[in-house]
Amino acid sequence: MKRLQWPSRMPVDPYILLLLATVGFAALFPAHGTAADVASGASTAAIAFLFFLYGARLSTREALDGLKHWRLHVTVLACTFVVFPLLGLAARGLVPVFLTHPLYQGLLFLTLVPSTVQSSIAFTSIARGNVPAAICAGSFSSLVGIVVTPLLAAVLLGSGGGGFSTDSLVEIVLQLLVPFLAGQVLRRWIGGFVTRHKKVLALVDRGSILLVVYTAFSEGMVQGIWHQVSAVRLGGLLAVEAVLLAVMLTLTWYGGRALRFGRADRIALQFAGSKKSLASGLPMASVLFGAHASLAVLPLMLFHQTQLMVCAVIAKRRARDPLEPPHERTGGRTPSTA
Repeated sequence: MKRLQWPSRMPVDPYILLLLATVGFAALFPAHGTAADVASGASTAAIAFLFFLYGARLSTREALDGLKHWRLHVTVLACTFVVFPLLGLAARGLVPVFLTHPLYQGLLFLTLVPSTVQSSIAFTSIARGNVPAAICAGSFSSLVGIVVTPLLAAVLLGSGGGGFSTDSLVEIVLQLLVPFLAGQVLRRWIGGFVTRHKKVLALVDRGSILLVVYTAFSEGMVQGIWHQVSAVRLGGLLAVEAVLLAVMLTLTWYGGRALRFGRADRIALQFAGSKKSLASGLPMASVLFGAHASLAVLPLMLFHQTQLMVCAVIAKRRARDPLEPPHERTGGRTPSTA
């Protein structure tokens, strides 16, 4: 597979700048009254369409083929939906010294969302890792997260999640899972169109997320919840997230070695198992947290940028590592086809 390219320097992700600009616009011009209702309705439709496209893009055949490397994928899922949430629960002891309760709720939610797909693939490719495995691992995580993330939120966040309830769980199913399944069903007829126009539809993806961010932060401004955040608290949040990312990067790399994965598989595990998806997390947060979604997604937005910067550096260093002998690439076992 042709190696994906990544900028030689470490600029801030342009999309993060767009997200921050959207936050600033929402702070200056929050939607009120009828405009807020229109924005909320448009956001709901955008989220449903976003997950419809996710379903239309995911190749069922590729996903089934990826099951051949089930040990790696199960490990990635365990990192994403077991280890991460356990670390999030452990961070409860940082309240109220480092984090306020709302920021902690956002941090805990961050640990529940699926892994990324695009950036995990890019970094795995740069580091000369197992790119097909990274593709399957990210896709599995996104698919499982549609169901598992809201269920974990129901158990771990409960009524403290800014209005989370059983109705929110039903709304998740109707707004996220049903469109995703519809996309899978219709993929047979529209899959070619989606593939041919993936660049245009990627802009639709990102535009939809920007609309979700604007709606969430507008509601936050109207509710006045941003007065709860100070520069000191943001600094504490960044420090906690840096430690969280460092722990996961270390666990995935050395844990992969303990499980006797080869170098290429450990690279895929490290990048897929230590990252969180902004694209999946933002729409879910808008449904689960309502007016409190702005504070809930703030930790996820900060973590997203941090993981991009740190993983880009790691990927470049891994690319300079010597390759393993063929008999050691899969821990002495027959190389996987994933």
